Amino acid sequence: MNKELKRVSMVVLGMFVALFLSTSVIQVVQADSLRADDRNRRTLFESYSAERGQILVDGQPIAQSVPVDDEYKFQRVYPPETAQLYAPITGYFTLNQGNAGIEDELNDVLSGTANSQFLDQINGIITGQDPKGASVELTIDPVAQQAAWDALGDQRGAIVAVRPKTGEIIAMVSKPTYDPNLLAGHDTDAVIANYKALDEAADNPLVNRAIGGGLYHPGSTFKPLLAAAGIDSGALTPDSQAQNPATFQLPGTSTNIHNADGGACGPGETVSLADALRLSCNIPMAQFGVTIGQDTLNRYTEAFGFGHRFEVPMPVTPSVFPNDLSEDRLMLASFGQEDDRVTPLQVALMSAAIGNKGKLMEPTLVEKVIAPDLSELQTHQPSVYNTPISEQTAATVTQMMVASVANGAASNARIGGVDVAGKTGTAENGADDPYTLWFTGFAPATDPEIAIAVVVENGGGRGQSAFGNQVAAPIAKRVIEAVLNR
Repeated sequence: MNKELKRVSMVVLGMFVALFLSTSVIQVVQADSLRADDRNRRTLFESYSAERGQILVDGQPIAQSVPVDDEYKFQRVYPPETAQLYAPITGYFTLNQGNAGIEDELNDVLSGTANSQFLDQINGIITGQDPKGASVELTIDPVAQQAAWDALGDQRGAIVAVRPKTGEIIAMVSKPTYDPNLLAGHDTDAVIANYKALDEAADNPLVNRAIGGGLYHPGSTFKPLLAAAGIDSGALTPDSQAQNPATFQLPGTSTNIHNADGGACGPGETVSLADALRLSCNIPMAQFGVTIGQDTLNRYTEAFGFGHRFEVPMPVTPSVFPNDLSEDRLMLASFGQEDDRVTPLQVALMSAAIGNKGKLMEPTLVEKVIAPDLSELQTHQPSVYNTPISEQTAATVTQMMVASVANGAASNARIGGVDVAGKTGTAENGADDPYTLWFTGFAPATDPEIAIAVVVENGGGRGQSAFGNQVAAPIAKRVIEAVLNR
């Protein structure tokens, strides 16, 4: 009998040990991942029953939770007058279709379940107070955001503006957009139907084009980076010369390339790097790219952030500069074609680094996190991501970009009394496909308050008959003026 009792005791002890280990693993090791799992319905329902923190721009809520009289205690609301304006940033908060944007990336903070709010959770349990989440103040400047929204109008594309000295994103517009209130309701069937309609829409309104999606050919907005790489590496100077034909046959192929206007790049038999950038000429840039070489271009594109997955805090799709290219393909990539693919944020960061004396700052949308008692749980501290070029190189390229606006191919970004450094782009997407139109730059050139990238899809509605200077440069000008005139 004692033998049987010992066996039963061992089994019971083993069960207690197994229960203790499994509970410890769940509570200590897997708690955060289980809490963050989209399939965790309990956490989801709890988050709807707590007063979720606000998302703020200049102290004003662009997302907030209000009490409701249903099975959930609160309803997430995006003020109708700004819901679509900020949707690519706020994202949405749904019962059953996941979350997106700030709502998703800072869900633990907004719902009050972050580790930094542990003491608040304990205090709430002890005092019996209802749980509350922290609020998030964004770096967005409402004046810049509204100006970007208005300037882009009905065009499909994106605008990103950054403070070069801090990396703070002050405008992020993506169109077409959507109303996140359609996805925040408590009627499950309606939310699913609304999400399905948005997800299947041909113009992809749920995609934040500023940081993701299918990315874009940068076109000639890549040329300032190429010039910076050539000058900083010592391979080129602004006076370096390239042959200046009106047509150039790529080596080893029967493919001819042309400059934007179909002619030569100025009157001479050769053209300088400075004039090639000012006039945005493809043929000399293709030759300069070969002079710089694949390895050097890879090194500098990576230094400017290509290939890096920035988090703002939403993850930014890495931009791409292709590797192991034949000479003809390297020539195409040197003026922003071939397999070059970028986000508008990456292009804005390139300009920001040039304007910030060669220092590329970590980009962010979050200025601070504020606890329910108004204490600051987190404050953004600017940090340098990298220094891709020297201060001297940055100053040289800045002057070349100023010339592009003052008396070159980016003339529609001129602002009276202000030196604007800029570069347009008109990217090709296929033999019969509409162009993608660009502008990037910063101002004032010597002490910039804003760096910007504007991209307009579908040739601005003009197919292959429009250029970046016609469509994108005036849009950028309006946003820059709004910021400088504050």
